[in-house]
Amino acid sequence: MTVLTFNDIYAAHRRIENVVSRTRLVGAPWASCGHRSLLLKPENLQITGSFKIRGAYHRLLRLSEAQKARGVVARSSGNHGKALAHAARREGVKATVVVPTDAARVKTDGILAQGAEVVFAPAQDCARVTEQLAEEHGRVIVPPFDDLDIIAGQATVGLEIAEDVVSSELGVTTVLVPVSGGGLISGVAAALKLTRPGIKVIGVEPEVAADARESLRTGRRVTWPADRVGATMADGLRMTTVGEHTFAHMRAFVDDIVTVTEDEIASGVALLARHAGMTVEPSGAVTTAAFLYHEHELPSAGEHVAVISGANVDPHLFARLRDMYPLPFRTCTR
Repeated sequence: MTVLTFNDIYAAHRRIENVVSRTRLVGAPWASCGHRSLLLKPENLQITGSFKIRGAYHRLLRLSEAQKARGVVARSSGNHGKALAHAARREGVKATVVVPTDAARVKTDGILAQGAEVVFAPAQDCARVTEQLAEEHGRVIVPPFDDLDIIAGQATVGLEIAEDVVSSELGVTTVLVPVSGGGLISGVAAALKLTRPGIKVIGVEPEVAADARESLRTGRRVTWPADRVGATMADGLRMTTVGEHTFAHMRAFVDDIVTVTEDEIASGVALLARHAGMTVEPSGAVTTAAFLYHEHELPSAGEHVAVISGANVDPHLFARLRDMYPLPFRTCTR
């Protein structure tokens, strides 16, 4: 199966550089010590509150004028839909987003605020409903992750990290990336391995939704039950399996995947709020949690970059997690 080249990623960067924010790496001295330190890649600061704007906008720009005139449809738990709705509004394209009935209200409100139509369906039916709407109304389906143009857009996150490593002479040894359907980690890993191959790219996903880790370690795509992955508070990481295109990229470029517990995720949200002043959804906090609580599964030294994927969290959940007493952590155990 085809995987991205550097030229593919650079071309995506040029197409979207004027419509997405270039997020700069932010130091996290509160989580660092002598032999290992943490830098944050704050994609939660994008205009739609997540990295998804990169892939969604890039995919939209790759459509023909005839396809744009037909409109687009997508399935999404929230962030992809909000990003696509924003891009579609800017480009004058009609958008419909199929959303799981249990999606976070803050995310569905965000989609509606961007002017897209929202159609609710049970999580297990979202793909079918999306295909049905595309067939009935002639819409173009914009996948949330398993598409080369989407992956290329997300890859610009990794390209920016690589550029910062060179321009600031950083000693980055490891980049930690959240994993759901695999679009973000596929792109980030491709960009880094094609430019800075010595950097380890390690995915992070919830312990109760670890289908991607099992897939990568066994060498075959596996599917976990929806009710099992649905148990994680990280609603953006509840995919039951990775995509075909994303799995090909993961096998080619990703070094490993580690998992974090629900308590560790909650603690990551609280610590980022208190020490970094960031509003981060649980899906975006998994990478910080991995750095803080899984040191022995990661490279032992150097600067680690944690990609913070999004900020679209239910305000009541965020307030509860922010005010909780976080798990203790130690950064200098070796």
